[in-house]
Amino acid sequence: MTIALPRVGFGAASIGNLYRAASDEQAWAALEAAWDGGIRYFDTAPHYGLGLSERRLGAFLRAKPRREYIVSTKVGRVLENNPAFAGGRDAEGFVVPDDLVRRFDPSRAGIRRSLDGSLERLGLDRVDVLYLHDPDVYDLDRGLAEGLPALAALRDEGVVSEIGIGVNDADAATRAVREGDLDLVMIAGRYTLLEQPAAKRLLPACAERGVRIVAAAVFNSGLLATSAPTSGAHYDYGSAPAAVVRKAQHLAECCAEFGVELPTAALAYPLRNPLVETVVLGSARAEAVRENLARLDATIPDALWRALSERGLAPDPAARENIEVTR
Repeated sequence: MTIALPRVGFGAASIGNLYRAASDEQAWAALEAAWDGGIRYFDTAPHYGLGLSERRLGAFLRAKPRREYIVSTKVGRVLENNPAFAGGRDAEGFVVPDDLVRRFDPSRAGIRRSLDGSLERLGLDRVDVLYLHDPDVYDLDRGLAEGLPALAALRDEGVVSEIGIGVNDADAATRAVREGDLDLVMIAGRYTLLEQPAAKRLLPACAERGVRIVAAAVFNSGLLATSAPTSGAHYDYGSAPAAVVRKAQHLAECCAEFGVELPTAALAYPLRNPLVETVVLGSARAEAVRENLARLDATIPDALWRALSERGLAPDPAARENIEVTR
């Protein structure tokens, strides 16, 4: 069954304490701001805070009518008790205790076990969409060979409505589209105002196979989240290199010439491509959620997109030559 995803969704990595701790109350307020702003698609994963994101999202959604929202989670990493736990902190960017560990298991049994764990943490009897999460981080060949058929089987059994892959690597996503039978691709950070490696092969593959695109990490982990990018900003879950910061600053300067803030342009950019169905946004701060939703309604002059393209900063996804390439 094809699910009509809305134009914007909520990415729940931040409420799993990505980079910084947030209280349960702050996470709830951010989710409430998203709901009040009309968001009805919520994406999470066991990876996000070693299950914390799923638990917080589930607690929130249990107070909402199930028919009114769409929820997705991810599989490929199974959470297990950490036998060496001694009060330490997770080493993968989440401010949570490392009392659990992630184990790569894309087998049919591993994926079913991961989904069952997610459903328990969410407090739900089903999710709508299931993504294979970051198989390239571990073993891409095994991940695709085992994980994609396992996901397809769950879809065929009616356990989930749609399946996809969620990755940061455009080439890995392209392989998944060509080798599997997917409905969706969630590509993080690779089709943004800052960089567009997904445009070369992934978007044409999706157009050919009828796979829809969900664009995540459109701020490139935070670098484009402010109109004044500076050194030390997050980029790809680490510190941004100087050359990348300089490009972000050039983007910001061009946007400012047309009275547009950099984050506003960054949110609008992927949605200009007709293949991109949804942009997923996330924050553990309610005010940031409201600000981002307001940015989506901003009017951006076409002259800005032309200027960005003419200066070699970012091709316009809505330009005829780019649409022809990706359809």
